[in-house]
Amino acid sequence: MKPSRVKYTLLCIALALIAAAIIVYPERYVHKCLEGFALWAECVLPSLFPFMVIALLFVKSGLAEKASLPLKKAARAVNLPANGAACFIISICSGYPAGSRILCEFYESGTISASDCKKLAPLCSTSGPLFIIGSVGFGMFSDKTVGLKILVAHIVSVVAVSLVYSLFSERRDERPSKKLPGTQNLIYDCFYGAVISVAVAGGFIAFFNVLVSIARDFKLFYPVCAVLSPLLGENTAEAVCAGLVEATNGCRILSAAGSAAAVPLAGFIITFGGISILLQQLAYLVKTGVKPIPFALMKLVQAAICALILLMFQ
Repeated sequence: MKPSRVKYTLLCIALALIAAAIIVYPERYVHKCLEGFALWAECVLPSLFPFMVIALLFVKSGLAEKASLPLKKAARAVNLPANGAACFIISICSGYPAGSRILCEFYESGTISASDCKKLAPLCSTSGPLFIIGSVGFGMFSDKTVGLKILVAHIVSVVAVSLVYSLFSERRDERPSKKLPGTQNLIYDCFYGAVISVAVAGGFIAFFNVLVSIARDFKLFYPVCAVLSPLLGENTAEAVCAGLVEATNGCRILSAAGSAAAVPLAGFIITFGGISILLQQLAYLVKTGVKPIPFALMKLVQAAICALILLMFQ
């Protein structure tokens, strides 16, 4: 059997089993879906939507590109386009998946190349301060200082790994790209794009919250938990497994586990993003030519460095 056919067969079996679990236990998993949307509405929607509107207005109006011009020399020194700085600032203010969404906008407008997107993708892949400090630090760990520590470690690890990768990548093409015509209805397009992006993020969180619940109920995390439990404890190991699938719920479970390593592990989960956030970003990044596996490995390196920084300064 061809490898591609094997993959599709396994995917079909997995989806059928998930659907069967929901049909057999609707009273549990329908509630988990609603719980996922509630988690999105409480932790993600307030921080992501306003910034997504602002970010799209900046990009589609051309203001972001003009504001990036003074940074041209500094960006060239690290082998990046000037508007990469604007994309990074938008990403760090808004959180996942705004950076990837804006990067896709730049690419589709013709202002950056596919090779630039590959270097900018890990740099513009960040969570935001409202989520890390507000939702995780204050809301989950009941301590804003914890959120601030995670945010600083998160930014340092993302920037450090991304700049090293960029400096050792191929030199960028300095020739100007062909720009496409601007939007005809700026306000509508920006609000519509923001609503769709934020709604899609909510769908991902709700679906993967159900998936995590099914995995926990049917002990699908057991092989990984069996390896991690002697080091972290059973509850913390299960929280890490949940976070590797869906970061928001994983951080919530991790904060309740009461582990001494909870903060570094939360930093790891937030920086890596989990499968849910990775897929949200890749939904935009694959359009720019970014390959999923290298991108995921880059996020894994960033996450490991973030956890080490938090361990060192705990």
